[in-house]
Amino acid sequence: MVMTIIGPDRTGLVESVARVVADHGGNWLESRMSRLGGEFAGILRIELPADKRTALLEALKNLQGQGLTIVVSPGDPAAPATPGRPAGLDIVGHDRPGIVREITSALARAQVNVEDFSSECVSAPMSGEPLFQAHARLQLPDGCNVAGLKTELEKIAGDLLVDISFAELAAK
Repeated sequence: MVMTIIGPDRTGLVESVARVVADHGGNWLESRMSRLGGEFAGILRIELPADKRTALLEALKNLQGQGLTIVVSPGDPAAPATPGRPAGLDIVGHDRPGIVREITSALARAQVNVEDFSSECVSAPMSGEPLFQAHARLQLPDGCNVAGLKTELEKIAGDLLVDISFAELAAK
């Protein structure tokens, strides 16, 4: 099962979800969780015996009564991995609107799948101006024109005045 959780951040929030999962025989497989703008947002994947699903969903309703929004999807344990080759992308530059849109538009045009994306704005050393930083794990489709993609990303980097590092990664 895959769950998304969002709500006001508070101490013990992750523990309360972990307790409900464990109390119903679930196994916490993987997750990504973060505090963003005072809110807690997370996505997690669990394994659960089929006969415990209804009881887990009822217990999660109690957490929703505590101000959380929880959405549960069945997940697909047999889902095949996305075909292609892994790549990494790092972006650093003065913050401005449109950075994510421009980069992800180029990736979408090249049929590149964004598997993981994280970003933040921090104070730049010395100047204190807002500095945008992002990291993405990508899956390049078979037949991807990597040279063409790099050229397009370099043009976008020049237009946006950001530094972009793009590299194919060794397959896991």
